[in-house]
Amino acid sequence: MVDVPDRPENIVWDITYACPLRCLHCYSESGRRPSRQLSAEDLVRVVDAMVALRPRSISLAGGEPLLVPGVFDLAERIAGAGIGVLLYTGGWSLPPETAERAVRVFHRIVVSVDGATAETHDRIRGRVGSFARALTALERLDRAARGGTHRRRPAQFGVEYAVLRDNLGQLAEFCAEIAPRFPAMSFLAFGAAVPSGLASRTGVAEQELLGEDQLDLLTSAAHTRYLQSLAPASVHVSTTDNRVLQMRPDLIARGEFAALMQVEPDGAVRAMPSYEGTVGNLRTEPGELLWKRAVARWHDPFVREALAGVRTMAEWAGATRRIDYHFGTPEVRARIDRRPEPQSSPNRR
Repeated sequence: MVDVPDRPENIVWDITYACPLRCLHCYSESGRRPSRQLSAEDLVRVVDAMVALRPRSISLAGGEPLLVPGVFDLAERIAGAGIGVLLYTGGWSLPPETAERAVRVFHRIVVSVDGATAETHDRIRGRVGSFARALTALERLDRAARGGTHRRRPAQFGVEYAVLRDNLGQLAEFCAEIAPRFPAMSFLAFGAAVPSGLASRTGVAEQELLGEDQLDLLTSAAHTRYLQSLAPASVHVSTTDNRVLQMRPDLIARGEFAALMQVEPDGAVRAMPSYEGTVGNLRTEPGELLWKRAVARWHDPFVREALAGVRTMAEWAGATRRIDYHFGTPEVRARIDRRPEPQSSPNRR
């Protein structure tokens, strides 16, 4: 058995569920549920509770973190404590002055882009024009990173691309044609979309999530080297099946798991990043105690039984639905029951 750290190595805080996008695979269903955004005082309280855990990094995600008033002040508070602070954004609205401040405050900025064409990206992201806006955000980050004076090295920035059947065939095009537009960009991460949140719906699992052969192709060393050869030398290309988020018993035993704490907007801590079900709130209880409860959930008999036989994405989606419904509150179950199944994509491979 592998020893589990006594505190999370990294924390992801979905600081708000408010979002201008309507992504078909969104794990947090952002934009479709109440934002649950805290007051300024309580935002600071949650930040201080996370900092007290001394993780390597704290990521501000969502929803769209840039919609939160005072988000840069919170990021500076984290950075001032000597902890790496990351920003995840859909890039819908990133004015030049916001981009300039972002590269000064954050250590790493991730823009979500899910296709090499507007048609594909906009369908997945649920908003016409979102591809153009994401590329504009990257242009502004690129300009800010290369221009002006910085008290410290400007933030690394790049793209995380959720790989689905509909956009798998565009990875090479993205590396060869999109990445070179941004000379200061430093990374391009292709990760298989996981069956969490909206992506756990039966229709998404069957129509959109990668099959086993596609997962093998995505993560093969030869394919990753090929994608790297197409991208600028300054851009690090990586691929992953995101299996570390599965929390399957045998994977945990081999050390293949994410020592990650996921925090909801109001400070509630999820037991496992990819699944519904919380173990308490950072505003009212010590983070160390909540982490112990989270780790205990990993070994809960229901969780172990639900995940033990999972091998395919479709099986993972089924296990997610079982776990979410079992540990979710009545409000969560009602929200799951209201989820509509997605329409079939005309471009699906």
